Amino acid sequence: MRWQGNRESDNVEDVRDDAGGGGPGMSFGGRGIGLGSVAIALVASYFLGVNPMTVLNLLSGGAGGDMSQAAPQQGARPHPPANDEQTRFVRTVLADTEDVWHQLFKEAGGEYRDPKLVLFRGAVPTACGRGEAATGPFYCPGDQKVYIDLGFYDVLRDRLGAPGDFAQAYVIAHEVGHHVQNLMGTSAKVEAMRQRVSQTQYNALSVRLELQADCYAGVWANHAQQARQIIESGDVEEALNAASQIGDDTLQRNASGHVSPESFTHGSSQQRMSWFKRGMDSGDVGQCNTFAKGAV
Repeated sequence: MRWQGNRESDNVEDVRDDAGGGGPGMSFGGRGIGLGSVAIALVASYFLGVNPMTVLNLLSGGAGGDMSQAAPQQGARPHPPANDEQTRFVRTVLADTEDVWHQLFKEAGGEYRDPKLVLFRGAVPTACGRGEAATGPFYCPGDQKVYIDLGFYDVLRDRLGAPGDFAQAYVIAHEVGHHVQNLMGTSAKVEAMRQRVSQTQYNALSVRLELQADCYAGVWANHAQQARQIIESGDVEEALNAASQIGDDTLQRNASGHVSPESFTHGSSQQRMSWFKRGMDSGDVGQCNTFAKGAV
């Protein structure tokens, strides 16, 4: 991916020093948990409905007590982001999403509001509650922020089999896609259905929401390529591989050997690849209506 030398976003907050330090692992019950255990907890929580804290306590030999690592204080002020290559990469990708979505919203007669991206380590307080690295990158509509522990990229590469910088960019673009949904009111409509439908029906709505975010990530890639020629040979394959490796069916099969479609919350590997590719091929937000009848 060609990203060096492009604009870097100022909308990045670095609270990694406030989050307890200790590298990409976390401490539970006084014992360290490495990325391998975090990967298992990520699969169990994100796709199988198991509390990641339960998994991590079991893996560390604990009995389900409180984490020894306290959350950072709500009033802690973000530090200027570090200037290492990985942080500059994140700032550059975020800036690229800003440029694309500002233009697309303007063309549609709207106004895009930039999200913040928070770099944290281990755990972080958010307007949506306590965020955990074990659940992977996430977006909180309450504060309009994307949260990512950069250790997830090691999990993505080493444990989930999805290496490459464009795969990492896809992750950020997907979470920004959730911000776009928030601005458009889509997320609120889905959330309003939570108390009115069964868990299986809500899971199906969640799948549509996630696949639309994948499609929006593809829309970003299309326009970024047109404007700045960021894509190199193999990049698209990296993104499609990442989409495949984090499909519900693939993760469930790898974790337990069984697949339960009714518990899907993000979509199958094929669906995730298909909707990202649809957005990238068309560059058209209108092609991302996963909520249309028969779309999924």
